[in-house]
Amino acid sequence: MAIIIANSQMDGCRLSKKAVISLSGGMDSTSLLINLLNQGYEVFCVSFNYGQKHVLELDKAKSTIKFLFNNGYLIDHKIVDLTSAFSLMHSSLIDSSVRIPEGHYEESQMKTTVVPNRNAIFASILYGYAISLSNRFQDKIKIALGAHSGDHTIYPDCRPEFFNSINDSFAIGNWESDNISFYLPYINGDKKTILQDLISNCNNLKLDFKKILVNTITSYKPDERGRSSGKTGSDIERILAFNSLGLVDPISYVKPWKEVVNDALNIELRHQVTRNNGTERAFTGFYDDHFLDGEYDCYNCGHKLFSSNSKFKSGCGWPSFHTEDKSANIKRITDNRYGMKRIEVRCSQCDSHLGHVFEDGPINHGGERYCINSVSLDFRSN
Repeated sequence: MAIIIANSQMDGCRLSKKAVISLSGGMDSTSLLINLLNQGYEVFCVSFNYGQKHVLELDKAKSTIKFLFNNGYLIDHKIVDLTSAFSLMHSSLIDSSVRIPEGHYEESQMKTTVVPNRNAIFASILYGYAISLSNRFQDKIKIALGAHSGDHTIYPDCRPEFFNSINDSFAIGNWESDNISFYLPYINGDKKTILQDLISNCNNLKLDFKKILVNTITSYKPDERGRSSGKTGSDIERILAFNSLGLVDPISYVKPWKEVVNDALNIELRHQVTRNNGTERAFTGFYDDHFLDGEYDCYNCGHKLFSSNSKFKSGCGWPSFHTEDKSANIKRITDNRYGMKRIEVRCSQCDSHLGHVFEDGPINHGGERYCINSVSLDFRSN
């Protein structure tokens, strides 16, 4: 029973193929629903109320089903209440005492959004439902899930290894398992490829993809009006996907679209610099020509790095400091990349990449120049 990770070909009579799908109300599962409809599947949707703070997504799922019904698609949709069971779990998505983090999807703080064993529980229910439908219709059933590669870093239960393992376990524990298979078309893709798939399938079905997407929500922190925050990891990933294709997301955000995109691009840049050793372009950083009195901390952890009295105008295009704060204890690492020998500097508390240190600074202050990326810093005025 291999997991299917590519679109299957149309075969037989339309609606002779059947699939069970976990429909969250988000962009991924909604795109997967359209993917299945485009292939001629009869689809049985299951949404789960597990006490998630963004429970608004269930209303979005209902809206999608209604929109498709009005366009000629009759889809079975059930909502399963798991709030009691998931009250035993700890996660920022369901625990009111834990703040939902903001920032890049792959940052370590996003691990607080992991709900223990969530996908195993969902998959188990879907598998039982699929076997029941298989017995009822005497037919094969696919279990369709919208997991994608962007989930892999933070969510271990979205990785191919997990689904391969759970597929084998469920097959051992059930009769008629030969009729059941998992369908994971996005497992090696990302938000951009999911959006492209949706647009393509909507075109084939003569559906307006914007009207489909306006009935979705991806944000973990919608406000009281249902607008997406634009700041959580799931928001950032969605925003960057639309922007990469030159599209405007039709859902509502708390800020205008241009500001939302700018925020997302800055968060993406900060991640690339501080976690992947990137470098912002010269003369583009906010703190390059910034000379107010205050302290410069590590953006990611708040550890004090420099004081404004050590900042000077070097003309190099990046913030320059001649001396680190006495408590900074900045780490120095030999960097031999790109055919150069340089000294990289990293935060001693969270290991964020800051920049490099060179020996061309003011002689009267020791002769060193800390060349630091603006996105690695957070300024506090005195």
